Amino acid sequence: MADQTHIPPTTPQAVLERMLAKDTFSRWLGLEVEAVGEGYCRLHFRVREEMLNGFGTLHGGVSYSAADSAFAFACNSHGRLSVALSTSMEYLEAGRAGDVLTVEAQELNLKNKVGVYQIRITNQQGVLVALFKGTSYRTSRPI
Repeated sequence: MADQTHIPPTTPQAVLERMLAKDTFSRWLGLEVEAVGEGYCRLHFRVREEMLNGFGTLHGGVSYSAADSAFAFACNSHGRLSVALSTSMEYLEAGRAGDVLTVEAQELNLKNKVGVYQIRITNQQGVLVALFKGTSYRTSRPI
């Protein structure tokens, strides 16, 4: 049997698995991917005490990081190495310890070199907690 370790992944699931294998930060956050497809990712995580800021609410950097991970999984799902060109985030509601937040990344537009994504973070009641927008640059390199 031929060695397949150098064959680039061809499906969104294979790309995700390759990315997660080295993504210790996403594992530390406790991100659990529920679904992945071309230009799409949905994951969730539970807000832990150590994720809270000085006001007892979810630190903005944690929600940003979770959205950034979902963005990365979605924009790389096509099998071409993609990196962020720009991102922005709107914080709409406070997250609290114990909340289970769902982070859903959806591709809005994809061209040869640029992709645009919207990432919604909702709590367990379906309330929109934050809205992230990311623009990616697609290299010609396979994952």
